Order: sequence, then structure tokens, then C-alpha cells
Amino acid sequence: MAVAPKRKAASGKTSGSKPRSVRAQVGREEWETRVNLAACYRLMAEFGMTEMVANHISARVPGTHAEFLINPYGMLYEEMTASSMIKVDIEGKVLFNASDYDVNRAGYVIHSAVHAARHDVECVIHTHTLAGMAVSAMTQGVLPIAQSSMRFAEIAYHDYEGPALDLDERARLVADLGEREAMVLRNHGLLTVGTSIPECFNSMFRLERACQLQVMTLSCNAEIRLPPEEVVRHTQHSYQPTTRRRWGLMEWPALLRKLDRIDPSFRN
Repeated sequence: MAVAPKRKAASGKTSGSKPRSVRAQVGREEWETRVNLAACYRLMAEFGMTEMVANHISARVPGTHAEFLINPYGMLYEEMTASSMIKVDIEGKVLFNASDYDVNRAGYVIHSAVHAARHDVECVIHTHTLAGMAVSAMTQGVLPIAQSSMRFAEIAYHDYEGPALDLDERARLVADLGEREAMVLRNHGLLTVGTSIPECFNSMFRLERACQLQVMTLSCNAEIRLPPEEVVRHTQHSYQPTTRRRWGLMEWPALLRKLDRIDPSFRN
């Protein structure tokens, strides 16, 4: 479900001239964000965190509080490039679209809610992975089974209200998220936010692994030993981005090199 008709925003074409490249039409900082956002999509595909053309990742347009970039609804994550990202504002107006696709309505509802309420957030990732959806249906939520799971000991939860198509859900969604970096959407999937694209990707990668671990552990039908509450809280504190370092930044250049070896077209 789109928020605007196809190709209504500027595409860089003038009468009788060749179309200008997207890179030529946006600023340097926005182009860099587009490249990193496209890389994030490709990495999500590389690590199996996709559901065909569903789901979405957004990044705030640098220097703004009311504009963000998001994927064209109809392209696979592995097809995403810097040029294909659609620029939309908080009100749902498409500002720039050089693709042949529209914006996913649910993507707009979820991501506009977070970007409007959390000006510290530069990136938002939402997934429907099997492990994430499985844990989202578990009453106990994310269990502190291992060290990496304890990072999410204070994760947020949002009850399922149906497909995220109604604008009035945005207030409840951001209220449940609060100031946290991750949230389980009950009977739905996972969501992470970050002060950068690398940080947000790192949180989603680790949260997805925690969910995979939980599904694997529970499938063993064995008694589970969980650490004491004080140890869980201490470990959770150790993984906060302000405790030691902002997670994901150190790893990002290596991940970009990985993508360049596989297919550097995400930079186009």
C-alpha cells in the first residue's frame, strides 16, 4: 500500500536531455547515507534477515528532523542501491523518487513514528525473521540465555494491533519504545534503532542471533540454567553504547569490504 503515486517526485529529467544521476542531485552527506543504507539492505540479505520484498530500513536525511530515506516497495533487499532509495517526509509526502516503485504504507507508519519522536535516531530496522517472529509470540519474551542475549535484558515490547496501517498506532508504538534501542513487536517481528546505520545494523544482527539461540535452546527440551538477575543487569549495562563503545562502528568498514567483494553495485 503506497503513500503516494509512482514517480511524482523529481527524477532529474528535463525536456530533451539525459536524466541526471541521483548522485548529482543530492548532497554529499545524503549520498553517503544512501550508500550506507543500501549496504545495510544488502547485509540483511547476506545474513538471511529478509522476507522477499516485505520489511523496511530507513535512515534520516542528514541535517533534517522531518525527512528520511526508505526502500522502494517491490525490490528485493539484494537489489538495493544508493540511487534507488526514496526520500519521504514525516507527513508522507514523497520528496524524491528515482525508482519505479512506491513506499510501503506500513513502512511509512512505523518509521515516521520513530523518526518524528526520536531525533537521536538516525536509522530504524524492522524484520519478520522466523526466529524473531517465534520469540515475539513467546510470553517470556527474550530470555537471558547467553551473554549476547543479556544485551537485550531491558528490551521494549509492543502489543500487536494488526498490520501497521493506522496512523494512530504511532503514538503507542513510540511510547512503548521509549528511549530503548530495540523492541519486540508482539506476534509480528523485531525493531531496532540507532544513532547511525552501522549501530542499528549491529543491534539487529545481535538481536536476531539472540532469538535464533533462544529457539534452538528451547527446542532441546532440556532444563535451562539462567544467570542471577544481578549478573544479567551487569552484563546488560556493559553492552550499552555509552559504557564502552558504540557497537557496530568498528565492524562497518569490514562489512563494506565484504560487500565490495560480493557485489559493489550497492554503491551506484
